[in-house]
Amino acid sequence: MGWIETESGGYAVTLDGTRVLCRNAAGRTLKQVPAKLREDAEVVRLRQLAEWLERHERECREQVDTWLVRSLPVPVDLLARVWPDAAWQGALRDLVVAPVAADGSADVARAGFLRDADPQRGLGVVDLDGDSVRLGAAQGVRTVLVPHPVLLLDELEDLREFAAELGVEQGLEQLFREVWRRPEAPAGEFVRTYEHGKFAELRHATARAVSLGYRVRGGEAICPLVEDGRQIEAAFWVGDDYPEAEALTGPLEWRDRTGRRLRLSEVGPVAWSEGERMAALVYAGRVVEGDESDKGALL
Repeated sequence: MGWIETESGGYAVTLDGTRVLCRNAAGRTLKQVPAKLREDAEVVRLRQLAEWLERHERECREQVDTWLVRSLPVPVDLLARVWPDAAWQGALRDLVVAPVAADGSADVARAGFLRDADPQRGLGVVDLDGDSVRLGAAQGVRTVLVPHPVLLLDELEDLREFAAELGVEQGLEQLFREVWRRPEAPAGEFVRTYEHGKFAELRHATARAVSLGYRVRGGEAICPLVEDGRQIEAAFWVGDDYPEAEALTGPLEWRDRTGRRLRLSEVGPVAWSEGERMAALVYAGRVVEGDESDKGALL
């Protein structure tokens, strides 16, 4: 973006990413916008644009994260349409994508790092052999998945090493997202690993959950999920007393769309990993013995 003259003579402003820059009549870029220009029409316009860009970038990341967490098939045509947008491209570039197999799962054998998306040629990816290939209608690929890393466990270390060789920097946590593997034969209906986490005030626990992107409802932190086409949610008890009252965390559980509590053996690998991830992140903000902070310590 070029420099725009302000109503106050001699000053010009521009947008650098999401930051408003100002230069004086001598052409020197100032450390900050002078106070007398803060209500200038052009400065206000650029500030509003910066706020919109920040919100747009956040919404793009959240949408792609939803595709990953819920294992949702994404049309190749859709990715090609949004690719020219810098915010979408920042969220998508270098993610591992894989064609959707006949059973709806990720065809990991044909997976690759997303480097380009074109309406005519489809997706440009670097496959696991280091070759640049296309995934699109010409190759019989109309939808792809952004696989959750727990579905890539057999290849995850190799993918991480290959990503380092390529200099990959993902705009969204995928390969380096923490994962929790479901035990072979889990029993019961609750995970109790994260019980008895103490928060000096309930509002500290709920605020932490919300800041991490989770909903809070009925005393629980909630993570909506979709696995194998089934809508479920992970729920982690944080308390339902007065906001200023002390709170202790409780069990982690999963429920289907009717509210029926699932047995742990019914919970799929992605839902298990994301549920434990939510509980672990909230639990990490608990008060640690010997910590004088009312808000708890981050481990």
